[in-house]
Amino acid sequence: MGDLQALRVFISCLDQQSLPRILQVCSGVYFQGSIYELSGSEVCLSTGDLLKIIGLELLSVSCEEIETGASFELPTGYSDYTNQIVLHYNKHYRAGFLNRRPVREKSLARRLDAWKWSWNKYLFTIEFLYLHTVRKNVVKFPSSLEVEVQDVTEQFQDLVFITPLSMTEVASQPMESFPTMAEILESPEGNTFFNCSWFEELQRGRRLVLHSYGTTTMILASTPKGRKGKQYFIISESYGGRMRRRAREFGSVYELHLASSQSPGLKVSVTRHCEAVEEEGMPALSVGEQLEVLGMALMDGLKDSSGAAQKIESLICKQTMELDDEDEEDEEDDSKEISLPLFMAGHFVEKLSDNKKYKLTDLASSSLPLDIKVMTRDKELEKDPLMGLPALKLEETFTETTVLTSLPNKPDWCFELPVRWLQMSLCFTSDHLPWSSNESPELHVETVTEVTEKFYYEYHKLISKIEEPPPRPPKRKPASSEVPKKSPKSESKLSNLSSAVTKQLDNLSLGLTKGRRAPAPPPPKDVSMNFYSPTKTEM
Repeated sequence: MGDLQALRVFISCLDQQSLPRILQVCSGVYFQGSIYELSGSEVCLSTGDLLKIIGLELLSVSCEEIETGASFELPTGYSDYTNQIVLHYNKHYRAGFLNRRPVREKSLARRLDAWKWSWNKYLFTIEFLYLHTVRKNVVKFPSSLEVEVQDVTEQFQDLVFITPLSMTEVASQPMESFPTMAEILESPEGNTFFNCSWFEELQRGRRLVLHSYGTTTMILASTPKGRKGKQYFIISESYGGRMRRRAREFGSVYELHLASSQSPGLKVSVTRHCEAVEEEGMPALSVGEQLEVLGMALMDGLKDSSGAAQKIESLICKQTMELDDEDEEDEEDDSKEISLPLFMAGHFVEKLSDNKKYKLTDLASSSLPLDIKVMTRDKELEKDPLMGLPALKLEETFTETTVLTSLPNKPDWCFELPVRWLQMSLCFTSDHLPWSSNESPELHVETVTEVTEKFYYEYHKLISKIEEPPPRPPKRKPASSEVPKKSPKSESKLSNLSSAVTKQLDNLSLGLTKGRRAPAPPPPKDVSMNFYSPTKTEM
């Protein structure tokens, strides 16, 4: 074990031919986790840390004239009208003496007697051993740090310095490096993006099997809001479950317009009667009628005070009546085109033409969003979280760089780690893979990952796809038959009248109510007692 000495002294006596050397920080200013920013590189030296010196880089040279005491700094890149002579100075240096004019070695020797050279600043590269905090594998800092070190190369010859890697750096390693074992150095604490079982396993010190990395196509999906709130998922395109398209429901003509802009040729059925309002251009709709959206148009509405008809944005639809199988042969096509103002309320349900079970890849290639229901689970999954959900909306597709990972106790059950959503560091280890060298396991990939609401909104921020809320549908124009609003003057009169009536009621005697109330007179014999009962069609 070497002597305890200042870092500056150690560097001044260091023979570069002996590199690499391992140093242990013993004491000094830069210890106990103090952090200093040096030329953009974060440096933290704590007592007990081990440093591996792997190289030296000259930063500057300062000269001082003995007679006058004048000093100046020589730039390391100085080359203007110079003749550089390389010589050995002291025992372990190689210095470049620079002069503005060519000189001979004899005159150079005389100059060395008149100058004292001070190599006061170096930059050297180091590697940190992972002890208390994780560091990048190579860091540069000047040798002028007031730190005392000790050479412990002989005691730690077999010491292996690790290389902390972020998830992005893992996904940039040569493919020949996989599969490999890795250890988590910093877990993604505080990460609130994932709500799945494998995320709980990403703890500091945990071993992982890294199989490979690549680009995965995923679909962002969500459930309708229920008692437990909405759920969000990212689903790999390789998901093996089967699903049916689910009919969407719409509560207004404006919603039909928005849906038809994404799914041309939208067909719906009317699920509730709507009475006609001719003054506003609203036709009557009956339960069971079929509507096929054809497009948008501006239709004539009410006339204004000048007699000109106002234009109303309307949805043009083809209207047909749903017929029974027996009537389809006898009835002729009685469809017609109608216009529905966008402000018109209604109740509609999407009419689907098939009952086919689709793969996720088939639906992802069509226009999204789509409402679906999973009918058959993915048999590759131990538990399919999508099975049993009443409905699921497939919103959009996107691609993610993922690292295919598994746990050592279950090396064949894999999950995909999205690189840009996990702020964690790990290192490759020399541990043996948990299977024999000649038999690689058959991998089963977990294709469904439940994510949180925070992930959902952060994703849209990341891709800059936060859209403004859709504009409100056009306001309903008041009909000419509606009663006009009362003026403030008439409202004040009604208010005064109401207060006067209330005052008179307060002054009434309550004595009449103290006695027995007289029975109600019997109804006339010629008055019928049958009450109105709505029919099924009217309910």
